[in-house]
Amino acid sequence: MAAANQQDKQVLSAYCPVFQDAVELIGRRWTGAIVRTLLAGSTRFGEILARIPGLSDRLLSERLRELEAAGVVKRTVFPEVPVRIEYELTEKGRELEAIVAAISGWADRWGAGHGELEATGS
Repeated sequence: MAAANQQDKQVLSAYCPVFQDAVELIGRRWTGAIVRTLLAGSTRFGEILARIPGLSDRLLSERLRELEAAGVVKRTVFPEVPVRIEYELTEKGRELEAIVAAISGWADRWGAGHGELEATGS
């Protein structure tokens, strides 16, 4: 098992432009919170805004457009009066669930409120 882990580490290069692009997309301010909100299912703009304190409507609009352009979010317009628009994760977006869960676990363990002594176990 140790040999397999060592081999995996050797395969990863120090820099990968595809990885960097992905990290920059999902690492933008508020994007993680937006994706996490959309993991619960199809949601309207105002509902997303209400679930993420501090997020402005301008920035939410911008992030949703970026995520839609990247194929992570699907925007559906319902021709009703008034028009209803919902956002949902695509298959590509739903694949981020494991990553969001991993980051959430990491944040629970190492995030704000955890001092160095707690982190090192000393």
